[in-house]
Amino acid sequence: MSLNAALIAELKHESGLTKKLLEKVPVDKSDWKPHEKSMTLGRLATHIAEAHSWISRILTADEFDFLKYPFTPYTASTSEELLDILSKSVTNAEKDLAAAGDADFDKIWTVRRGEQVFFSLPKKVAIRGWGLSHIYHHRGQLTVYLRLLDVPIPGMYGPSADERM
Repeated sequence: MSLNAALIAELKHESGLTKKLLEKVPVDKSDWKPHEKSMTLGRLATHIAEAHSWISRILTADEFDFLKYPFTPYTASTSEELLDILSKSVTNAEKDLAAAGDADFDKIWTVRRGEQVFFSLPKKVAIRGWGLSHIYHHRGQLTVYLRLLDVPIPGMYGPSADERM
């Protein structure tokens, strides 16, 4: 199996799990957060949906400069909008992964803020870390938020206390 086919398979499987989790987000509690330093529930859920777009960013550019692309946090206002952001991000990531050849994954991707370089990694490593693992990390955070709000947690890699598989 080629690298792009393997990453597409993982993306398809994991984005289904992400959708299952995002469907549980009570958007009427979007402003809630467990701690003053935490993201709000709505921002965290939107960030997870948007994070799939990093795969496309990594594949279509050789660097990301925070000075050139300042971050403006956005929060989806409805469940439908949240799931639409996820769908579009995943569709674009699949398209860009399908178009990538093995040599594209060996190219270096750099994250910087102007002259300050945070890291330079082969794109295949950046996709796993900055892309996919980043999503999984935030999904874990979201399950804690949902548990604290008494929202049933779906099973992800097996059953949960709330959902038998």
